[in-house]
This record gives sequence, structure tokens and C-alpha cells, in this order.
Amino acid sequence: MAEHTRAPRRHGPMGGPPVAEKPKNFKKAMGKLILFIKPFLAYVIIALLFAVAGVVLNLIGPNVLSDLTNAIQSSFVYLPEQGISQVFDMDMAKITRLCITLVCLYGAGMVFSYVQGFIMATVTQKNSKNLRTAISKKINLLPLSYFDSHSVGDTLSRVTNDVDMIGQTLNQSVTTFVTAVVMLIGSFVMMFVTNAIMALAAILSSLLGFAVMFLIMGKSQKFFARQQRYLGEINGHIEETYAGHNVVKAYNAEHKVKKTFNDINYKLYTSAWKSQFFSGLMMPLMTFVGNLGYVAVCVTGAVLVANGTILFGTVIAFTLYVRLFTSPLSQLAQSFTSMQTAAAASERVFEFLEEAQLSDESKKTAHLSPETVRGDVSFEHVHFGYDPEKIIINDFSAEAKAGQKVAIVGPTGAGKTTMVNLLMRFYELNSGRICIDGIPTSELTRENVHDLFCMVLQDTWLFEGTIRENVVYSKENVTDEDVVRACKAVGLHHFIRTLPKGYDTVLDDKANLSAGQKQLVTIARAMIENAPMLILDEATSSVDTRTEVLIQQAMDRLTEGRTSFIIAHRLSTIRNADLILVMKDGDIIEKGTHEQLLEKNGFYAELYNSQFESA
Repeated sequence: MAEHTRAPRRHGPMGGPPVAEKPKNFKKAMGKLILFIKPFLAYVIIALLFAVAGVVLNLIGPNVLSDLTNAIQSSFVYLPEQGISQVFDMDMAKITRLCITLVCLYGAGMVFSYVQGFIMATVTQKNSKNLRTAISKKINLLPLSYFDSHSVGDTLSRVTNDVDMIGQTLNQSVTTFVTAVVMLIGSFVMMFVTNAIMALAAILSSLLGFAVMFLIMGKSQKFFARQQRYLGEINGHIEETYAGHNVVKAYNAEHKVKKTFNDINYKLYTSAWKSQFFSGLMMPLMTFVGNLGYVAVCVTGAVLVANGTILFGTVIAFTLYVRLFTSPLSQLAQSFTSMQTAAAASERVFEFLEEAQLSDESKKTAHLSPETVRGDVSFEHVHFGYDPEKIIINDFSAEAKAGQKVAIVGPTGAGKTTMVNLLMRFYELNSGRICIDGIPTSELTRENVHDLFCMVLQDTWLFEGTIRENVVYSKENVTDEDVVRACKAVGLHHFIRTLPKGYDTVLDDKANLSAGQKQLVTIARAMIENAPMLILDEATSSVDTRTEVLIQQAMDRLTEGRTSFIIAHRLSTIRNADLILVMKDGDIIEKGTHEQLLEKNGFYAELYNSQFESA
């Protein structure tokens, strides 16, 4: 269906990368994500409460460990004259009680962590499923004009890579962020409760970590957005290049395609490398800050113990608190890094979900039954342009009576396929109307209009499945005899019988069908559909002359009693049409039967005779 001029696609087999998207808005993207997971918000809150409870128990642990160390230390007395320490009256009951308390605290913390992990994993997978379902529904509601300007690869990337990234962030980073904040605040409070002087020493040494973290976050945010965008671009380029691999080979365009790929790949590499570089800086920097905190605590603690201000157990507790205080810094940094990537992915997903979609038709009451429709079709002053400012169909008016075979001919770009697209309501009219049995198609639902037609397009489409499944496609209660009868009618039955599994042969990459054979399968599919009206868009363009004769006979039987619209460049195939519409530049310039148009000796006669001129 390449009869018209559409908006330029973002990618092409040999095209460059698309125009860069606007920088993402972190708050807006994350806000939309939060609204989407609202049904699971209660479960997320419960998981976060379990996570917080686990953190609180871990924060209590060092205090108990300090008491345990002091209880053991108090049982030792140093004898300077002998140079040894001696144990006096160790309180085993207290020590045992403290050990049991520690085991219970850390055991309960482990259970809470497991529960929150289980809840978040469940919520994450359900949310990812809902996102994919929403995207799947959205695809069916999008007008064809969306796919005119967006590559398939980029759309697939939003369904796969971006949704997976959102899922990973929800599963790992959200609880990590909350627990890190609680751990940071909790350890801060516990350190001051334990000893203010050592707390100041540990915190001042860690302030460097905060400054570095926010500096790196500010620098790295843009690279994560670029990484997701270029990932979508490279998927789109690869998908389209592979789909048009034969064209690339035939035109020796490998070098240009490779150059385009390398350009996009280099941009992806650069943005991914920079984002991972900044992300990778977090851990060694936080490790350095943590070690700096240990040094500060050890020096300060040693002085305070020597002065008799604190006991040795306090130093032990502070060593643990420093670890609990500095580790959240790296966790926060990693969480922010993941959230930046997830925000970029969320923006792409919700940008897709917020695309303008087809209008709701649930309130339409007009309906035409395929069993009772007569098949009168009229085009009344139709105006249309894929770009509203560039009208390509100008005041098109025509009428097809029930059961007539109407052929639409004209040079490439005349608007023939566009008229079929408008008849099927793939696109909406700018003005005018198209009526079936006197009812405007705009008053019928799109599904109702599609039920009235079966189509055979120039571009064949087969899915991975058996020949029988491809022929029957979406039709119910079709017998094997019906399938065989349709395949015999198009001359495909003999070829199918030569295959090892006959009609059960699976059509995939290993089953090589010629372009003509693929088209025969789609024609058989149209015969099975058995709709009251028929559209043939260059249906015999990929078959040889002998097969074309067989198909023409089958089509004559298929079109009998049905209103048929046939687009053809081979004018010999439409000589028996009841009405021929000759189009040029979006207008009908001639109409009539084959004989009438030849007698006029006009544009149609010129087209027809040019196909039989000798070289």
C-alpha cells in the first residue's frame, strides 16, 4: 500500500537516526508511574513497613552488641604487675540473654526483609504485566498515522526494554531507597544517643560522600535518558534493516547501513559508558568515605577510651553504626541511578500510552450485517490528506452499485490505495462522506466496516503457523474441506501436497515460499473470509502470467454477486470490470467500462496501449 505520500518515518533501511526527543522530566515521569501502580500502593506500603521494621531491628543490634561487649569486658581485670588479664565472676546469664536477643533481632530482620522482597517481586511482575497489557491495548487503538511516523523497532523497545527497566527499578530501588533513608536517619540518631563526640567525628567525615553523590547525580542524569533513547533507535534500525535485508543487498547499501548503525551504536555506547562510569564511581567513593569514617571513629574512640569517658563496647557499636551510616549513601546513589533510568523508560512508555487514539465508538447504534448488506457504495465529495495541510484527494465522488466490479486505475501516486484505506476507515476523511447502503461509514463502527470487506493486499503478511492456520486466520468453524476448496481455487493445492506435512507445514524462516505463493495464501484467506464485499489491491502483482489466469478465474467466481474494488496496474486483468475509475492526482478524470474508455481515446487508452507497445 504505497500509493500515497506519508509523513517521513523516523528510521529507514538506509536512513539516519531520528530527531532527538526532548529531555525527560524526572518528577513528571515518576509521578505518572506512581499513578499507574496506585492499585498496588497498599501492598507497596506494607512491603515498605516490613523493610523499615527490618532496618529498625538492625539498628538496635549494635547497641545490644555494645552491652554484650561491655558485659564481657567488665569480667576482665588487668593485673599490671603480672602483665595479664584475669576473669572475675562473669555474668553468664546476662551474656546469654544478650546473645539470644541479638539472634532474635537479626533473625526477625531477615524474615522482614524476605517478606518485603516477596511482596515487591509480586507487585513488580503484576505491574509489568499491566503495563504490557496497556501497551497491547493501546496498539489496537492507535491510528495508522502513528505507525507512519514511528518505527516498529522503537515501539517494540518500549514494550520490552523500557517495561523491564521499570520493573527492575520497582523491585530493587524503591525499597532500597526507603530502607537506606531509614537506615541513614536511624544510624544518625543512634550515634548521637550513644556518644555525641564520636557521632560528630563520623558524620563530618561522611559529609564528603553526600557532596560527591549529588555532584555525580547532577552530571549523570542526562546520560541515562540518552541511553534509553538510543537503545530504542538501534532496535528500530536493526529491525527495519533486517526486514529489508534483500533490498540492502540488492542496492549494495551494506556500507551505508553499517555506517548508520555504527553512528547510532557509538551514541549508545557513549551514553551507556558515561552513565555506567558515573554509576561505577559511587561504590569506590562510598567505600573511601566509609573507611574515612572508620578512621575517625577509631582515633576518637581510642582517645575517649584512654580518658575513661567511654567503654570499649561503645567503640565496637560505633564501628557498626559507621558502616550502617555510610552504606546507605552508596545505596541511595545506586537507587537514584536506577530511578533516573526508570524515569527515562517511564517517559517513553507513558508517552506511547498518551498518544492520541481512535475515537470511542461504543455509543454508535448503526449497524450493517454481513449477511444482509446489499453492497451499494458511494463516495460523496471526499477530501483527504495524510497531512491536513496537504490535501491529496480532491472532491472525489463515485458510486458503485451492489454486485458491481469496480476497478481503480491510474499512475503511481494517483491515490488509488488511499481510497481503499478511506473506504476501510483506516484513516478518517477531512470532509465529505463514504456510504454503504446509504449509511455513512462514519456512523458505523470500524469493526463493522471491516466485517463487510475481505482484503488481498499487494504486501503479503503471513505469521508463524501452519498453512491451514494462515488460511483460516481468525475465522471460526472452518472445515478442512473449506480450506482445500479455497486452495484449489487459487491453484495452491498441488504445491501444498508436495510439502512433507501438507497443510500442517509450519510457515517460518525454514519454510521458503516464493512471493507468488505467499500471495496465493492470502488470496485463499480472503476466499475463506467470504465477506459480502471485496478489495483487491494489486492482488496478482507477484504471480506469473499462467497463475494469474487461474487466479483471475477464481477471482471472477469470488467477486460474483459481491461489490468488488480492484486496484490494478495490469489493465488486462480488469477488462471485464463493470466500472473503471481512472484517477490522477487525487481526482477522477475518466470513468466507464473498458470499451467505453478505449473509445474515448483518452488517458486510460494511453495507459492501456502503453502496456502493449513494442520496445
